[in-house]
Amino acid sequence: MEPALQPTVSVALCTFNGAAYVGEQLRSILSQSTRPSEIVVSDDASTDGTVGIVEQVHAAWVADGGDPALDFRVIRNAVALGVAANFEQALSACSGDLLALSDQDDVWAPGRLQAMVGEFLRRPELQLLHSDARLVGGDGTSLGTTLFTTLGITDDEKKGVHEGRAFNVLLRRNIITGATAVVRRELVDRARPFPAAWVHDEWLAMVAAATGTMDFLDDALIDYRQHGGNQIGVTSLDAAGRLSRLQAPRTQRNERLLARAEALDERAPGLLPVPPDAYLRQIRAKVAHERVRSALPGSRLRRVVPVLRQWRTGGYARFGLGPQDVLRDLVQPL
Repeated sequence: MEPALQPTVSVALCTFNGAAYVGEQLRSILSQSTRPSEIVVSDDASTDGTVGIVEQVHAAWVADGGDPALDFRVIRNAVALGVAANFEQALSACSGDLLALSDQDDVWAPGRLQAMVGEFLRRPELQLLHSDARLVGGDGTSLGTTLFTTLGITDDEKKGVHEGRAFNVLLRRNIITGATAVVRRELVDRARPFPAAWVHDEWLAMVAAATGTMDFLDDALIDYRQHGGNQIGVTSLDAAGRLSRLQAPRTQRNERLLARAEALDERAPGLLPVPPDAYLRQIRAKVAHERVRSALPGSRLRRVVPVLRQWRTGGYARFGLGPQDVLRDLVQPL
């Protein structure tokens, strides 16, 4: 049996006013033990010199003996597209077999690509792989916790993903962070165009789970920087985080969840390969559940009957966070 060919790796690095940190991130990418063959930087109309820093770091790397054959390209958006559309553009411009998503303000461990490429080589059926991350502050100092811990990912959720039931896990809630993810290029082709209701990483994960296999590594392979200016950061599911959710208005969130479910229902039958019939039925049931939640009345007393009905029929267990979402729907203000 012939050994599998080493896949080519592209990095999709999206930037927006990231001058403070992007140089350190790009240097960590260029220092990988398994180096990418292509880096596509998609800048979303930055006004702070981000592009100049990116170009200077790359030029200095080449002058210091870096491989001039590495395909390094910068796309400059005259008008900002927004995070998800900018990532769709960057990923679509990549030509590698594997595409690594990169935020502008993190730092990759030197062996990040080596570890993830090795997993793709070992598992040809794998469409998306993500990992844990070490949370750090703006100065790079550890915050003493990891991404998976902060997101409250349970042992049951981890087991479900490892055993091939990621679709069921993702119907309840997203557990993937794009900054830690590597995907096959054909997954991006299958997932395009990205629906407006979805964030790019959540949509890629859902399509991967619905049409193939996704998984994760427990290793913290990046420093995920939290500095107060993140375009998409991480929120905690600890007691304080749950309390803040109960006090937050519910209307926009429920409308967003419904829009996402409806977009998935519309797109899923046209995906190739087509998801199993059981998945399509679950998506339709998810839409029905989110329609009930979105239509809950303003009066908390009048919410009790429809919420308890969804609880008894298992909607909150299959499509949400169970008792936490029951309580949220009962008490949150409009």
